[in-house]
Formats: sequence, structure tokens, C-alpha cells
Amino acid sequence: MRKGNFLFTSESVTAAHPDKTADNVSDAIYDEMLKQDPESHAGIECFCTTGLLIVGGEAKTKANVNIEKVAREALKKIGYNSPDTGYNADDVAVMVTLHEQSPDIAQGVDEGTGEFTEQGAGDQGLMFGFATNETKTFMPLPIHLAHRLTEKLTEVRENGELPYLRPDGKSQVTIQYEDGKPKKVETVVIAAHHADGVSMDKLREDIKEKVIKPVCGEWMGDDTKFFINATGKFVLGGPPADAGLTGRKIIVDTYGGYAPHGGGAFSGKCITKVDRSGAYYARYVAKNVVAAGLADQCEVQVAYAIGVADPVSVSINTFETGKIPDEKIAALVTETFDFKPKSIIEQLDLKRPIYQKTAAYGHFGRDDPDFTWEHTDKADALKQAAGLA
Repeated sequence: MRKGNFLFTSESVTAAHPDKTADNVSDAIYDEMLKQDPESHAGIECFCTTGLLIVGGEAKTKANVNIEKVAREALKKIGYNSPDTGYNADDVAVMVTLHEQSPDIAQGVDEGTGEFTEQGAGDQGLMFGFATNETKTFMPLPIHLAHRLTEKLTEVRENGELPYLRPDGKSQVTIQYEDGKPKKVETVVIAAHHADGVSMDKLREDIKEKVIKPVCGEWMGDDTKFFINATGKFVLGGPPADAGLTGRKIIVDTYGGYAPHGGGAFSGKCITKVDRSGAYYARYVAKNVVAAGLADQCEVQVAYAIGVADPVSVSINTFETGKIPDEKIAALVTETFDFKPKSIIEQLDLKRPIYQKTAAYGHFGRDDPDFTWEHTDKADALKQAAGLA
């Protein structure tokens, strides 16, 4: 936990931001595979630019998926459903180049194959999970508010409240901390994709009144600064303005830079890949530690070797906010939680087609029953084991 007085900033983007467009399509395809074959393995990557969407990667599945159809449906769902958006789902060319997953990788995650008979990690790597009690969602306030702003930006477009908005958009929130605790919103930055001919004065007033104030109102001060479409008009947006690629918004997807990131993206990856499932589980562990009252903040790092079930390391850091020593918390964590990939998948019930909705507005801190890694069902057991009940 950082102490003293400081400013901290996090950003978010809408589901139709170019990189998030790619994430959405990748996860929509993986979801369709899971609907037909829950044992599907996949690594789906997308690239989107003017008039073109390329889908590539690898898969091992019994599913028969119409990739082009799923991709176009995903584009429509996030707002690219008419020519005036500049990237109409019915008009873009979709190129598909998928191949079968390498058997050398598959043998490491299929039970009974490879050098270890137990299901192992789909790759080497390190993942981080984090939780803090500074918000009800156990997320840092800057990323929490940034996500709520992009959600609100989408909401007022979809419900017709601001009909001139288009689907692309971004937010950024700077929080002033005093004595390590959030005090107020220092600065809000919004980039709102819009139709041509809209007055900037009207857009800025509308965004301030209908997007920013409903989300940030209780945290705003008299001197809070606002930068709304600070360069002027934002008519050309989405993939025609900037190319998008799966996996380029990993900080938006997690903790907004407030906690470390292991480097592995989530979207398009099946749950045998610990980049995804391991990071989800690390969040689950960290959130339960904080919910149990063992610490005000908790960072969990876990690391794996490809094809090996047990993690090579698990570490805990509470930044001196722990009610008991970190070493004891770490011992309780290893006694309470099973970090083996097969166990993670079973505990969190991850073989479900739930991933497209993770592809925007954060994988963590969301009140959705399908996001099982947000449950705090281990908190009471941890509290009792720590002698704090």
C-alpha cells in the first residue's frame, strides 16, 4: 500500500475500442466453441482495421463453428451495426486462418499424456491477483471509476439518451490520495466517438452531466478538472481510425496499473492457459484474503511451468496492511486454495461460455454471478483459521 499523498491514474475503453473489438471477437469465438464442446482448447487472435477483420490462431475442438458468422454477430453486439459507425459488421471482409493446436502443447494439458499424467499448466508464466478494501468491489478506485465511465458512455448511446454518440470511446480517471486513501477525483478525461455535426459545447456538457456526474459525483470536488474530447471532434473512430489487436489492453483488463501484471493477455485464450485461469484464481485468492479482514490490500503472485500441475511459486504481499504476518497468510492460502490448473477450472466452473462479457469493462470487480473468481466464499474459513473470527 502506497503511503502518503499522491495522484494515481487509470484508464478504460469501451467494448468497441479497436483493441477491445478484437478481444470481443476472440472471446465470442471461444464461447461458441465452449457451447458445443466444453473441452475446447483455443488461442484466438484477431486483427481489425479499415474494412477488414482477420481471425487467426489455433484450436483443438469438436465444435463446428461458423467463425465468420460469430465474428459479425460480435461486431453488431458492440455497436458496429450500421454504415455510419464506419465499420459495419455486414460490410467488413472477414478472413479466417485457424490451425489445430500443436500436439506438443496439447500433451501438457491433457491428462494422461506428456511427462506428467496430471493435467498441467498450458504454458509457463507468472500471474498476479490483487484486491483492496478501498471500494466495495475490492478494486482500486481509479480503475473502478474508469470502467464505470465507459459503461455509462455505452449505456447513454444504446438507450438513446445521447443518440449522436458512436461506439468507440475512452475514459481516464486521476484520483488524489491522502495518507494512502482516496480523497477525491482530481481529473477526468473522456474521448467520446460521435456523429458529424455535433457541437463540441453540447457534447461536453452532455458528457459531464449524463456520464461523469452520475458515476463520479460523490468523489468530485470544486476543482476537479475535465478534459472531454480535448482535441476537438472525434468522428472517425473504431478500427478505421486505429487498428485493433487482441490482447493489447491488459492493464485495462486488470487493475489499471495499480498492481503488477504478469504480461499474459486473457481474451481468446482457453482456460487451460494459466495466463487466464491463473490470473482469475489469483484475484479470487486476493479478494478472499481482504474480504476475510486479514489485510487491507493483498497481492498474490503465482507462477507455473508448462505441463506441470503444481505452481513453482506462490507469494503474498499485503504491503504492511496485514493483521497477521504475510508468512502466515501465505501458509493459510496454500492450505485453503488449490492452485493446480484442473482444480482451478473445477472450483471456478470455467468450462462455460461466459467470456465475451469479460472482454470489456474489466475482468475483475464486476457484479456478475458468472464471474466466479469474484466470489468471497472462502473468507469465513480464512478468518477462522487466522484466529480473527
